[in-house]
Amino acid sequence: MPRLARLYVKTAFIYLLLALAVDALALMRVPGPLPWAALRPTYWHLFLVGWVTQMIFGAAYWMFPIVGYGPTKRGDERPVWVAWFLLNAGLVLRTVAEPWQARAAGPWPAGLLVAGAWLQWLAGLAFTWHIWPRIRGWYRRGRA
Repeated sequence: MPRLARLYVKTAFIYLLLALAVDALALMRVPGPLPWAALRPTYWHLFLVGWVTQMIFGAAYWMFPIVGYGPTKRGDERPVWVAWFLLNAGLVLRTVAEPWQARAAGPWPAGLLVAGAWLQWLAGLAFTWHIWPRIRGWYRRGRA
C-alpha cells in the first residue's frame, strides 16, 4: 500500500475513534455547558467525512488503475496531498464550529462552518482532479 494511501487510512481510523467518542459523550448526557444534541452534526461529520470519505479516498488512491510505471504510476501525488490537507482542515473547522454555533450563534462560528464546507468541497475537487484519468479508461489506449 502506498504511503499516501496509508496516511488516508490511518487518519480515517483516528476519525472513527473520535466519532465514536463524541457519540458516546452525547449519549451519556453528562451535565455541562454544551447541549448534547449539538454534538450530533459533529458526530456525523466525523463519521462520514472523517471515517468514510477518508477511507474511500485512501482505498481509491491505492486500488484504482495505474496510469504509468515506476514511482509515478499513480500520477501526480500533489492533488491527493492537497485533498488530504483541505479535507482535514475543513473537518477540524466544522468540528469546532458546529458546537460553537449551537451554543452561541454568531458570525464567527457561521463563517467557520462555511469555510469548513468550502475546504471540504475543494478537497473533493482536488481528489477528483487526480483520480479522473485513472477511471476514464483512456490510459490503456495511450491517451492518459
